[in-house]
Amino acid sequence: MPIKVRIPTPLRTVTKGADEVTVVGNTIKEIIDNLEANHNGIKERICDKDGQIRRFINFYLNDEDIRFIGNLNTPVKDGDQISIVPAIAGGVDCV
Repeated sequence: MPIKVRIPTPLRTVTKGADEVTVVGNTIKEIIDNLEANHNGIKERICDKDGQIRRFINFYLNDEDIRFIGNLNTPVKDGDQISIVPAIAGGVDCV
């Protein structure tokens, strides 16, 4: 089933500038594997050497963080949307 995946700006070099791509898969893991098959080099940017999503990368399935609903085994269905969101750190403390 085709799933829409929103691509953050830092990863768009791998998707030839596309801010959204359509990928098939039944789980987040399958989506990531198929993203890599279609956009070589994206997996190493979002997953560590063990294939787990990097700590500073967040995956949302319809606005819900997949870490709280099944992580890589989270099922996806037709019409779902996945957003890849790099964590942002830094800033200044205001006193």
